[in-house]
Amino acid sequence: MNPLPILAAESWRDDAACSGTDPELFFAGDPESVETARALCEGCPVRTPCLEAALALGEMHGVWGGVTEGQRRRMIRARRREARASASASAAA
Repeated sequence: MNPLPILAAESWRDDAACSGTDPELFFAGDPESVETARALCEGCPVRTPCLEAALALGEMHGVWGGVTEGQRRRMIRARRREARASASASAAA
């Protein structure tokens, strides 16, 4: 995924539920902070663009779009597998 469109449209940050929240909450790493951060993301109107920005930029620290570091790593691996499978299917056709 090309991160440039996401970076160009970073105005999504203005509408984030976490706007004005101490960023430390999203990077603290202790289980209580992670759950508090994820709960704040739960109803956020820009949860998807936030997550997609983190994935596109390879952000591996903190909670983004309600998704933890480990969850993002799994998502990236799954997307890579899907892309390889799609490329293989296209090449075989």
